[in-house]
Amino acid sequence: MLRFTLLWLLVFLFASISSSSARPAPYAMRISCGARQNIRTPPTYTRWYKDFAYTGGIPANATAPSHITPPLKTLRYFPLSEGPENCYIINRVPKGHYSVRIFFGLVEHEIDNEPLFEVSIEGTIIHSLKSGWSKNDEQVFAEALVFLLDGSVSICFHSTGHGDPTIISIEILQIDERAYYFGPEWGRGVILKTTSRLTCGTSKPKFDEDYSGDHWGGDRFWHPIRTFGKNADAPRSTESGIKKASTVPNFYPEALYQSAVVSTDSKPDLAYTMDVDPNKNYSIWLHFAEIDATITSAGKRVFDVLINGDTFFENVDVVGMSGDRYTALVLNTTVALSGRTLTITLHPKKGNHAILTAIEVFQVIVAESKTSSEEVRALQSLKKSLGLPNRFGWNGDPCVPKEHPWSGADCHFDKSGRKWFIDGLGLDNQGLRGSLTNEISKLHHLQSINLSGNSIHGAIPSSLGAVTSLEILDLSYNFLNGSIPESLGKLTALRRLNLNGNSLSGRVPSALGGRLLNGASFNFTDNHGLCGIPGLPKCGPHLSAGAKVGIAFAVFLSLVLLVICSICWWKRRQNILRAQQIAAASRSAPYAKSRTQSSHDIQMSRNPSRGRTASENGPSLLS
Repeated sequence: MLRFTLLWLLVFLFASISSSSARPAPYAMRISCGARQNIRTPPTYTRWYKDFAYTGGIPANATAPSHITPPLKTLRYFPLSEGPENCYIINRVPKGHYSVRIFFGLVEHEIDNEPLFEVSIEGTIIHSLKSGWSKNDEQVFAEALVFLLDGSVSICFHSTGHGDPTIISIEILQIDERAYYFGPEWGRGVILKTTSRLTCGTSKPKFDEDYSGDHWGGDRFWHPIRTFGKNADAPRSTESGIKKASTVPNFYPEALYQSAVVSTDSKPDLAYTMDVDPNKNYSIWLHFAEIDATITSAGKRVFDVLINGDTFFENVDVVGMSGDRYTALVLNTTVALSGRTLTITLHPKKGNHAILTAIEVFQVIVAESKTSSEEVRALQSLKKSLGLPNRFGWNGDPCVPKEHPWSGADCHFDKSGRKWFIDGLGLDNQGLRGSLTNEISKLHHLQSINLSGNSIHGAIPSSLGAVTSLEILDLSYNFLNGSIPESLGKLTALRRLNLNGNSLSGRVPSALGGRLLNGASFNFTDNHGLCGIPGLPKCGPHLSAGAKVGIAFAVFLSLVLLVICSICWWKRRQNILRAQQIAAASRSAPYAKSRTQSSHDIQMSRNPSRGRTASENGPSLLS
């Protein structure tokens, strides 16, 4: 019994240690766009979260363009009236390395209306949809490997004038920090966009989930290619286990290596060609496992690997390099391509035939530097206070992607700080009906502001005086009121100021008036209450803001005293009237006393038992 107990305790202790040292599950967020509730989809019962409070747009019923598209019934689309840029902003995402995938869709009953648009992640364009995408399994989604470090992720869709962006699903899956390390260029400033991912020797498309792959590898989609061409190769497959497959950091599923293609005697070279974007860098990953029963040892099959005719790997011996048969081998290289095609060729040197299991091709994209977060928040606040129309969009990052900056916002790149800043606002004649707030002063690098020809009301914020780089300020033809802030006189770089056509009043700051002598161009006309500089009426005694407050306070006190005096006078008047009434009553006292005595005598004669003496009844009120 004691031996059994000790054995049980050892087993429990080992299990506890194993479970405590086991790696936790990676972060995973899957959104069913347009869905109003969480759902699960077969065959793996994957959980999809409802689409709530992430973005704008319009939910609708979906038509899936491909059999690999998640079996979801809804989507979200973004009409141009919502703005040219629309973004999903997903918060509370742990810092880390992620696979981000977006599936596109078609609005139900509009399957012939194939929209074309661009997709960006964290301000970097990762994908442009091309005509015919809905008929190609590898083009119905976009996928990229990206580092997310700000606790959130923005995924934006940019209209190109060819239909409304339509999105069926978004997946954000955490992967290993070192996944797909390809050399010194790899890092947090680099995005790997999936161009193609092929599994050879099979006709069944599969995701890592279908392969029961490790979740730390993501959920990669493997497009099947049974053959590279007629009589060009022959498929091979096995059910034997594969060693060294699902290992750190890429965690490839073991079943991926259980099929392959082998070249033939008629075509000993094994070659595959695909289309790519020109003048880009590509990271290429080639997968091998010797599963051919005719190859029994190292040295039996040796070949070179060529990319666009250049040899990148010589004397590849899968058994010798992996250490055994049925053992995974992965080779990686990065190439710069100037043309529009990528051709991978395996040229046999021993054994006459080459073998290939899978191919992965990624486009290497340098991530865009982002706009200062403080200035983004300031612009979002300005968007709200000015009542910016939806057609402007103003979603995502104002300056990146550089192909899709915000309309009305001019950007400048600070090379030293590797940040974008806003140096100009041009929103004239846009029907704005809001007001200016102090948040505009947080755009510290502004050189030009043009908000003329709108219906902006309220006062000019004094905080504008803190934007010392400002050279041009045009607020003409609005409904601004109040006085011109003294702080505007501190803008020493200001050379053009247009405040004409408003309802401003008070004295123009003397510092601004003096600037006119130095060639500055200021316009204060059509403000009937302004005074104090040539061309405007003369001002009366000028009062400072403190003096105006003091006068207002004195007027208030005077009103309070007037009310108190009025109440006192009224009460005194009431007392005088009461005294006059008492005096009049005293003059008629004898007659009243006689009537009272007569009534008293009658009552006494009727009720002798109730009679009382004067001392008992107390003094008479009429005595």
